[in-house]
Amino acid sequence: MNKLNHIAFIMDGNGRWGKKKNKGRNYGHLKGVDTVKKIVKSSIKFKIPILTFYVFSSENWRRPKTEVNFLFKLIKNYFSNEIDSVMEQGIKINIIGEINKLSHELQKILNRSTVLTKNNNKIIVNLAINYGSKNEIINAFKKVKKRFSMRKFENCLYTKKLPNPDILVRTGGQQRLSNFMLWQLAYTELFFLSKLWPDFNSTDLKKIITKFKKIKRNFGAI
Repeated sequence: MNKLNHIAFIMDGNGRWGKKKNKGRNYGHLKGVDTVKKIVKSSIKFKIPILTFYVFSSENWRRPKTEVNFLFKLIKNYFSNEIDSVMEQGIKINIIGEINKLSHELQKILNRSTVLTKNNNKIIVNLAINYGSKNEIINAFKKVKKRFSMRKFENCLYTKKLPNPDILVRTGGQQRLSNFMLWQLAYTELFFLSKLWPDFNSTDLKKIITKFKKIKRNFGAI
């Protein structure tokens, strides 16, 4: 039976879900946050050590400014209103991505959250914000100057000291990686669902975990 250490999520379909409900894309993003909270709670129950959520990509800046501003407002509100709940659940927050390009206020909120939760040990939740895997790889190469090795390179990635994802879940019907963890996903089991992110639930997660545990993982061997 395969050991499960790390699940990554591409949370696609929030905007489409909101439009289907005739309430707009931002409403879909709002409900998507509720799904994140439910999945984290279920993952603690299932004893999954690490989760990574693709929150905002380096390409998402191309979206309408009103939508981008709303997404950042959601992030700020979450950590302003939910930090007590995060602490009570024992969640350790890590932020991966180029957060130095975010507003000073948002950087301060994110940094405070990582400091406050650094000793929590129930589950690690990585939030990929202003994240682009190609930039991550280029920046890692720049840091490794002499005597290049795989280990040195991987220690320069945002995910240093963490195991690579065992499972990637992408909701929303698309079957692509969208510049997400391109290096780390080399041997990850990929699950693409047509269900939109706000409709994803604990039962869906449990089904994926059950399938994963039955997969024969060879990693290049026989």
